[in-house]
Amino acid sequence: MVMMAYVNPVISIVFGVLILIMPRLLNYLVAIYLIITGVIGLGPHR
Repeated sequence: MVMMAYVNPVISIVFGVLILIMPRLLNYLVAIYLIITGVIGLGPHR
């Protein structure tokens, strides 16, 4: 679970840079981010 603490900020930084470079990617990046966080959130909890 410690790794998850670092994944979201890293993804946010990468997506932020990509949005600055190519603003048209905003919709796709937000959709991908939401899908990934949703799948991780639904994953097995211990």
